[in-house]
Amino acid sequence: MTLPQIINSLLENDMYKFSMGQCIYHQFSAYKTTWTFKCRNTDVLFTTEMVEEIKAQIRAYCDLRFTEEELNYLENVKWIKGSYVDFLRLWQPRYEDFEIGRDAACGLTIETKGSWLNTSMYEIPTLAIVNEVFFRMNYDYNRLYASFRERLEDKIQKLVDGTYCLGNFSEFGLRRRLSAETQELAVQELVAHNKDYQDSACIGTSNVYLAKKWNVTPVGTMAHEWIMCTGQGNHKHNPAYSNWYALDAWVKEYGVLNGIALTDTITTDCFLKDFQLTYSTLFSGVRHDSGDPFAWGEKLIAHYEALGIDPKRKTLLFSDSLDFARADKLRKTFKDRVTVAFGIGTYISNDTCEEPLNIVMKTTACNGMDVAKISDTPGKEMCKNEEYVDYLTRCIKWRLEHDR
Repeated sequence: MTLPQIINSLLENDMYKFSMGQCIYHQFSAYKTTWTFKCRNTDVLFTTEMVEEIKAQIRAYCDLRFTEEELNYLENVKWIKGSYVDFLRLWQPRYEDFEIGRDAACGLTIETKGSWLNTSMYEIPTLAIVNEVFFRMNYDYNRLYASFRERLEDKIQKLVDGTYCLGNFSEFGLRRRLSAETQELAVQELVAHNKDYQDSACIGTSNVYLAKKWNVTPVGTMAHEWIMCTGQGNHKHNPAYSNWYALDAWVKEYGVLNGIALTDTITTDCFLKDFQLTYSTLFSGVRHDSGDPFAWGEKLIAHYEALGIDPKRKTLLFSDSLDFARADKLRKTFKDRVTVAFGIGTYISNDTCEEPLNIVMKTTACNGMDVAKISDTPGKEMCKNEEYVDYLTRCIKWRLEHDR
């Protein structure tokens, strides 16, 4: 390794990985998945030296183990159970699950294959490593850091003077952060100034390590992988009912706890077919991650009202490519009709004088078959098999047109 170690704790992961991990451990421990890395930037090149550094950093990550202090912290999270913590006491990442090469236009390929329990945990640390290696080895990091600090100070000032009034928001930027250093600075500074804001509060972070260190709430429930694998990983299931299987398994695990549901894995319209009175009552709210957020908010409020549920008792959590200006507009639009919250990622953790990377690592197979996401934004899906995407799209279309 030519850089300092990037991931230094197994808690340096998003909270939803532990929320999903507990469900996987108790209900889907036999499932196998494949994850595939993709760089959406067309003008980015990872050099041989960068790829070798990424390999070395991932090897170092795979040498980490949970400490008892970290496990005690997790067990004190309201919805985390002792049986899962005992499993984590034995758990370790496996470098053998990684395949890393250069056979891509961007110069970097990464796939992980193995148990869903293992491979799910690799996504976020891997992306954090790729980001930090790229920015430290491709640019003058000190220049980036200086611009990051300047922009962070401006963001805080605009919350203090009331330019933006966000209500409750959380930092969601681990996977695309400039560096561990800048993410920690952002969380520390945003939380420290809570008392100064006009009408905003940074209440948490998705990074469990930072949540523990700075005594804020670790935030995160489910990701697209949860709906994709529970709904499409069992080959006897009709994939157009993926949300029902995902919601059912979640309620079995958590009851009314940890209840923010993700709507857009196979389109929000299809999600609402399954998000009827029982689930709409049990879940405390829903998360937006693609499509027009204003139209989505109106659709969800109308859905709650049609079921006889007061939307003011529910939360709309917005998390798609947000900055403070857009979050402020969303809050002004909806705050009198529903509880509004935000998860803000790259804009907080990697806002510098250079463009951030647009990189993802997605589940592309489960139990030997393709899986896919058909979101509310065309083109965001990622699947190796166009025929499967066509099949899934037709299943969704048939259900929306015929299932009453």
